Amino acid sequence: MRPAPTILHLDMDAFYASAEQAAKPSLRGKAVVVGGLGPRGVVATASYEARRLGVHSAMPTAQARRLAPNAAYLVPRFSLYRTVSDQVMELLGRLSPLVEPLSLDEAFVDLEAGGTADDSASARATGEGLRTAIHAVTGLSGSVGLAGSKMLAKIASEEAKPDGLLLIEPGTERELLAPMSVRILPGVGPATGDHLRRAGMTTVHDLAEAGEAELVRLVGKAHGHGLYRMALGLDDRLVVAERDAKSVSVEDTFDVDLHDRVRVRAEVERLAVRCVERLRAADRSGRTVVLKVRRYDFSTLTRSETLRGPTDDPTVVREAAGRLLESVDTTGGVRLLGVGVTGLADYTQEDLFAQAADARELAQRAQEHSSPPVEGGEESVPEPEPDSAELLAARRWPAGHDVHHEEHGHGWVQGSGVGRVTVRFEEPWSAPGRVLTFRVDDPLLRPADPLPLVRDAADYSSWPASLPKSRSGADSSGGGESSP
Repeated sequence: MRPAPTILHLDMDAFYASAEQAAKPSLRGKAVVVGGLGPRGVVATASYEARRLGVHSAMPTAQARRLAPNAAYLVPRFSLYRTVSDQVMELLGRLSPLVEPLSLDEAFVDLEAGGTADDSASARATGEGLRTAIHAVTGLSGSVGLAGSKMLAKIASEEAKPDGLLLIEPGTERELLAPMSVRILPGVGPATGDHLRRAGMTTVHDLAEAGEAELVRLVGKAHGHGLYRMALGLDDRLVVAERDAKSVSVEDTFDVDLHDRVRVRAEVERLAVRCVERLRAADRSGRTVVLKVRRYDFSTLTRSETLRGPTDDPTVVREAAGRLLESVDTTGGVRLLGVGVTGLADYTQEDLFAQAADARELAQRAQEHSSPPVEGGEESVPEPEPDSAELLAARRWPAGHDVHHEEHGHGWVQGSGVGRVTVRFEEPWSAPGRVLTFRVDDPLLRPADPLPLVRDAADYSSWPASLPKSRSGADSSGGGESSP
């Protein structure tokens, strides 16, 4: 624990949904749900308006539609989210060399290491300046927690939501934590929380009073020791600038179980190519290819193959994934497929380009020795069922994605079906726009890149040398010091 609250935790508010509202004037102040829109889709983020209706992250989209039938349901636009995330992380990097990103919208910052704060007053000024800068550059809001440890800083930012700041003064940790639910502590999920509840422990105060020995008896030595320390507000973890990814993977859940073996293989090959695209975007290569298959009965199988050395060759990864698929029984149907690469490295082995050819040769030899000849000289392979026109339209015109019309300008897809696509024409800085419907094959309509959320962003090139005036007014306090 530090004697000053110089660890900052930033968490952007309802990030995906807020970015969509900022980009689409007609959705501001309305319920917005971002996630998978198919029958098996899952909510990624819900706006605060949707949360008031009971919608939350990780909820099945079908359930969300029952709770909020009039909400706007949008497919994620990760290119936009990454752009905004880069802007936010660049601001954080000006505060300290020690920035620990946890996701696109969340990070820890060691203000002391950057010399931007050494006491409560300077930490608060830096936190408020950061919130102001983020709003000016991205148009979005983020909540800030400040404390002497990572655990408490994260709890503080959660308590400050939405669009607030909470500073926990050193020495007040136990008093603040005592009445809170045990679920506020890192590592206490539903199962552990329920186990503790049955033992009569529902608050952090209960854990501290129970003592370390009792917690070890209930949840085991490693978890019990850590749980007791957290209940006392103790956390010595450092802010780590580099959080090296251990793997890169992509996966898709299908609206309808896939039964056709050729279609399954085609999807695996498509996922392998996407996986390599992510791998190359991160300037990495990997040695082990992993295939994940979730079958119709929710049983999940994983298979892996380790190569002679690291690669970022799409052909190598695609064919390795195809070989792994051969060992999996997909007779009953497949609901999810995933391809990943582990054993990451910063280089590729020069002779790996030959692996694809080697693998093809080995596979051909094995087939020649083990497979009976096929009548007519070729094996009869059924053609995969073609996608429906509705599915093809949904893939080309995902709800919420950007389009450009030669006559009407920039807009976004409200929906598509029966050979039509409906578009609302508006920009982040315009008034709510009008809605028009076109044929899905209209030659004047094409997909487009997202527009910036702020057209004339303020110049923050000198920040934080001179911290701007805070957006918030007078501070309110309670259990710590906070400002909305």
